[in-house]
Amino acid sequence: MKKSTIWILTIVMALTFAGLLYMQFMYMEQMIDMRAQHFREGAKRSLYSLTTALEQNETKKYLEEDMMIIEQSIFDPAPGSVNMSTQEIQPYTLKSNKGNDLSDKITDYQESLKEQYLYQKGLLNEVIINILNQSSNRPITERADSAIVKSYLKTELENNGISIPFEYGIVDRKGHVVFKTEGFDENAPEREVVTQTLFPNDPEVRRHNIRVYFPDLGKMLFSSIKFMIPAFVFTLILLIIFVLTIILAFRQKKLSEMKNDFINNMTHEFKTPISTISLAAQMLSDDSVRKSPTMLQHVSTVINDETKRLRFQVEKVLQMSMFDRQKATLKLQDIDANAAIENIVNTFKIKVEKYGGKIDSRLDAEDPIVNVDEMHFTNVIFNLLDNAVKYRKDDVPLELIVTTKNINDKKIEITIQDNGIGMKEEDVKKIFEKFYRVSTGNRHDVKGFGLGLAYVQKMVTELKGHIRAESKLGKGSKFIITLPIIND
Repeated sequence: MKKSTIWILTIVMALTFAGLLYMQFMYMEQMIDMRAQHFREGAKRSLYSLTTALEQNETKKYLEEDMMIIEQSIFDPAPGSVNMSTQEIQPYTLKSNKGNDLSDKITDYQESLKEQYLYQKGLLNEVIINILNQSSNRPITERADSAIVKSYLKTELENNGISIPFEYGIVDRKGHVVFKTEGFDENAPEREVVTQTLFPNDPEVRRHNIRVYFPDLGKMLFSSIKFMIPAFVFTLILLIIFVLTIILAFRQKKLSEMKNDFINNMTHEFKTPISTISLAAQMLSDDSVRKSPTMLQHVSTVINDETKRLRFQVEKVLQMSMFDRQKATLKLQDIDANAAIENIVNTFKIKVEKYGGKIDSRLDAEDPIVNVDEMHFTNVIFNLLDNAVKYRKDDVPLELIVTTKNINDKKIEITIQDNGIGMKEEDVKKIFEKFYRVSTGNRHDVKGFGLGLAYVQKMVTELKGHIRAESKLGKGSKFIITLPIIND
């Protein structure tokens, strides 16, 4: 699959998941808003019923107190009014055929009733005005008794389907708390508080509000959308799996490209020595070559060198099998790291001098005994030195420095430093990955399989050590190996 196809699928799936998550969030938000609105409407209805009940109770109380005044005025009418019973009207009705006197008396009686009605209405108006004036002058805590308010409020809330705990407080028009229950929070967020005016017919300067606080409102709203949590979790799991799948797809794509490069490099590396050996074999079939000891010696040397080169490449390919094992099979023995590195440096010095460079060893470790596999330990040092030669600068003589020192009583530090082309920071982080090869720009003479440093790291790790790299582009590279030492 092409990388562009993977990217297109990634973008489409990412947009799909983003849209799905957005829709879920919007749905949950709308559900919470609708549930909160429904709750506030129910709470508002409950508070309105509470204030209506308080007003009715207060009006009833004052009417009962003033009822005696009205009754007294009925049985003791004002001067000039007529208080005639039905029995008194009936004789006039029976004598209605005796002339206009009866009609005049009925008219007078109706006028008298009208005057009495107006008088009683005036008394009622005075009672109502008296109720309004007297009630607004009373303390709000007497007009809205805490026990009655709590009982009425609980009943009305339950009637509207609200059964969560509540606390309330009564505040004046300036916001000062006049009365509050024990759990009332004056600084509660507005979304958890419902406010209603008590006795809205009072003068504005004497009005008070009741604020009802619902501490568990958030939990109640959350409980209304908790059934959406599994769907959200499943979507999130799918998103994580999708991301991991894309990462694995890119890794597999990269690994496939690396393997293709590996095969191409391997073919090239094998083709060169095989062609050289084949050419040398053809030269041996020439009689003139066989008769010349010098030419015969030269051809023999070429065949021997190319055979060694071919064998070395085969060994590097075989090293790849070690990466598939959980643990390599090592033949551990105690060796002197200083002595082993000195031998490697002396052997490698000829190759360095061939390119006009020099190699310097500073083996200062006082406790150099390490428990390692000598063959793999030698290969590790050889690989690092060989890389230094490969990635040298063409216009600057190669300088290699190999050092050893004890960093504490338990470890030895081995460093291999060069003045080559160096690496970028992003390359330093990846150079120990299998098949990874640092780009060398326009240089085409650097060949390899991308296994050398991966092999080095694996071996150092198997020997219970650690390796790290330090490098700057154009400034050279430095590899630091730490290994445990054996103390006598």
